[in-house]
Amino acid sequence: MSRILWKAKSKNKLNSNLYKFEKFISKKFNKKFNKKYEKILNWSIKNPGEFWSSVWDFCQVRGAKSNHKIKKSKIFYKNIFLPNSSLNFAQNLLPKETDTKAITFLSENGFREERTWKNLHKSVGKLQDFFRKLKVISRDRIAAYTINSIETVEAFLATTSIGAIWSSCSPDFGVNGVIERFRQINPKILFVTDRYYYNGKEINILERVPEILKKINSIKYLVIINYPGKNFLKKNFQFNKIKVFYWSNLKKNKTKKIYFKKFNFEHELAILYSSGTTGKPKCICHKNGGVLLQHLKEHQLHCDIKEGDNIFYFTTSGWMMWNWLVSSLASKASIVLFDGFPMFKKEDLLLKIVDKEKITLMGVSAKFIDTLNKLGIKNKYKFKNLRTICSTGSPLSKEGFEYIYKNIKKNVHLSSISGGTDIVSCFVLGNLYESVISGEIQNRGLGMNVKIFDENGNFIKNKKGELVCVNPFPSMPLKFWNDKKDEKFKNAYFNKFKNVWHHGDYAETKNNGGFIIYGRSDATLNPGGVRLGTSEIYSVIEKFKEIKESIVVGQKWDNDIRIILFVVLNKNFDLNEELKTKMKKKIRIEASPRHVPNKIIEVTDIPRTKNGKIVELAVKSIIEGNEIKNKEALANPDVLDEYKNIRELNV
Repeated sequence: MSRILWKAKSKNKLNSNLYKFEKFISKKFNKKFNKKYEKILNWSIKNPGEFWSSVWDFCQVRGAKSNHKIKKSKIFYKNIFLPNSSLNFAQNLLPKETDTKAITFLSENGFREERTWKNLHKSVGKLQDFFRKLKVISRDRIAAYTINSIETVEAFLATTSIGAIWSSCSPDFGVNGVIERFRQINPKILFVTDRYYYNGKEINILERVPEILKKINSIKYLVIINYPGKNFLKKNFQFNKIKVFYWSNLKKNKTKKIYFKKFNFEHELAILYSSGTTGKPKCICHKNGGVLLQHLKEHQLHCDIKEGDNIFYFTTSGWMMWNWLVSSLASKASIVLFDGFPMFKKEDLLLKIVDKEKITLMGVSAKFIDTLNKLGIKNKYKFKNLRTICSTGSPLSKEGFEYIYKNIKKNVHLSSISGGTDIVSCFVLGNLYESVISGEIQNRGLGMNVKIFDENGNFIKNKKGELVCVNPFPSMPLKFWNDKKDEKFKNAYFNKFKNVWHHGDYAETKNNGGFIIYGRSDATLNPGGVRLGTSEIYSVIEKFKEIKESIVVGQKWDNDIRIILFVVLNKNFDLNEELKTKMKKKIRIEASPRHVPNKIIEVTDIPRTKNGKIVELAVKSIIEGNEIKNKEALANPDVLDEYKNIRELNV
């Protein structure tokens, strides 16, 4: 049975951006939607040109919009939205020039600083002038190996302001991971933070730079940023043939007024990277107009972000949610950046920050919510300003949903969202018109005709299948970098179903429009030829007090697939036969007899990507005797050795 956890009050709906948008399009197109999300959604899908053009108008995008709404093509990804329109991405993220707060930075060590809108303009102007002196031109690549700081945001804005292409990796990537990514795009400038902190430990980043410069010949200029609140680290090595600049010196330059040249709607904005856990990371090139429109839509119409709001997302500069967070500036909201360990010296550190900084939207991973739940954390703060909690990174379980409303805040819009780096946005997410139902993402994003297909490409409901999008949308990537004839691009998204975006998520849609994501479809289990979602096993196992976390994979065995469950135990518990029997019995009852694992094996840790996603495919590959070529994509690659040559898996 569906369990409703929360409904927005009528006055909140009437005061929402979604309602204002409804009135806007009702008047413009002489339609009546009666505060029904499904009606607005269906209209947005059937009238894509009018819808996306209306998002531009409603969100007051600064630029030149053409009258031509869509240049249609029979090829899905060649449909062009608002052709011949132009804008400057950075200009739209700098909508104010006041003495009010634009960005706050917080470090785990307690350091805090703010940047006003006026000073943000000044910093970006100085950097833009610096780029001009170095003869940086449109489409040059500028790379950043930096923390989630104000300086990183300023470098990003200055880059996009001149039409150059931004790309960033967070410092938790090792040297090889950085080289593997940046070497593919040949950047001209590299920004580096001299160090970072994690759980009280200082990690020197400058020590890694010589090797990076040695392997990436295109880098001509290096800009070193001191960690906020700290003096520069002293370096004991030379950067040969590289011109070195220091951020603090650049900030001393005379203030220059920013010049915002307009670039085509399809102009390159940024290059993001696939996780690379199954091969070389793909360089996904996004375009400025599509990303801006999509983010404005998601922020204002789905998350109800308004001028003066304070947005916080726990992310690094290497995750797509960093781009999503920074774009909140375009809605005249301020953003809060955090660097460090989210539970440093205090298990509820992030909750304390949310309360103290008067956060209106808090974004975290589903894993973080699960961790709070397992630690038994109960909110002791008032959260007077908090209206929205976003969860992403992996599916949020029913237990996670219910934990938020029971222990964090009763009157809050819990918006579970799902999309990906591929579209640097969401396919499915929340809205204020509909109820929050335990375990479900509320609905499709406006303008996104998301469906569930079976293996034969037939539309299905209330059954598990492949998540697809059957209509083009503006934030489709422009291309993969260095991908001749779009071969890798087509293979990634259009290989399974003809001219339909296949996202690779195993999911289900309900009659009420809600969605349940069961994990990546390439990680589903197939014992006896029946497809099973791994999340159904996780949702049972995470209830056991004995289990800290788990990972489940399918192993090829005896011309079939058998299910292997690896578990990390909490302290003072043993994986004995009694516990194994209890787990199997519970899985049999709450999932199905087919979900019961053939083997349950104890491990000390679970391999994860830098963004905290567990990597089932890597474990599957290891236990079947294959080598993982790209361990640099993992936050804890050494743990994979524990999964090699396990005697129990040979019988």
